[in-house]
Amino acid sequence: MRDSSTGAGIRGGPLYGRVAVVTGAARGVGEALTRRLSAAGMRVALVGLEYGTLRQVAASLPAPGLCVEADVTDRAALDRAAGEVARRLGPASVVVANAGIATGGPFAATDPDLWQRVVDVNLGGSASTARAFLPQLTRTRGYFLQIASTAAFGSAPMMSAYCASKAGVESFAQALRGEVEPDGVTVGIAYLHWTGTDMVAGVEDHPVLRALRRHQPGFARRVHPPARVADWLTDGIAHRAHRIHAPPWLRWCQPLRPLFPALVTRIARRELRGTSAAELGADVRLLGAGGRADWDAFASGRPGPGRRPPG
Repeated sequence: MRDSSTGAGIRGGPLYGRVAVVTGAARGVGEALTRRLSAAGMRVALVGLEYGTLRQVAASLPAPGLCVEADVTDRAALDRAAGEVARRLGPASVVVANAGIATGGPFAATDPDLWQRVVDVNLGGSASTARAFLPQLTRTRGYFLQIASTAAFGSAPMMSAYCASKAGVESFAQALRGEVEPDGVTVGIAYLHWTGTDMVAGVEDHPVLRALRRHQPGFARRVHPPARVADWLTDGIAHRAHRIHAPPWLRWCQPLRPLFPALVTRIARRELRGTSAAELGADVRLLGAGGRADWDAFASGRPGPGRRPPG
């Protein structure tokens, strides 16, 4: 797909011929962004778990892609991935820390290992991705994009690990920006709202989260397809944007952020009063196929019998 505003899909455009790395590329936004960057003429490395799915995505790209199986919480695996990308494609000019998982349910009813895994993947995995690829980005004077969320604006009950990790990656990216910009590396933060992934479909199963969405204005409840979100992200990447808002109207919410925590708490308190603790804690699990695949891989590598999340 050609983006006439950036020239991203035109030979000789700002992205053409460069190397991009996308973590969590097997599905959802990561998959859609991989397709969009490949269509823009980039050589794309798909990094993540589910190697078979990664290969299927790579085989359907308009340009050859490289698949690298790696757990973003495994620093040694990411270092090997960075080496393979440099050897086979060249040094990365764009790195997108997209890999993320979420669990829904009360904090007290969530398996501590499950809660910790969300933070490790979303926050620790983003930092490890940056650490592995920063030498290449410094060489190319490249662009690091951190995928965040409106969960960083106003933390939602029943999503404590996800919200904490997304607030964390925003803060991490802001701090990193000040450190690496003197070396010519730009750091961007993408704020995603409701996006049509299997993770969001899982969120709809929880009464409090359904209520939070229901109380938003109509335009704010709209679920955007991953392909549309990938268009917004690609436009921001081409412009080396410090902030990317998906959808764009989110930029007008930034000045109102101090109001959001109190508003979210008020709505959630009303819904929690009408829902029993047993109902709220009955379905504590990772959301979406990607989250379950991550937990399966993580559990299978632990000592003793692997544990699967409840549900």
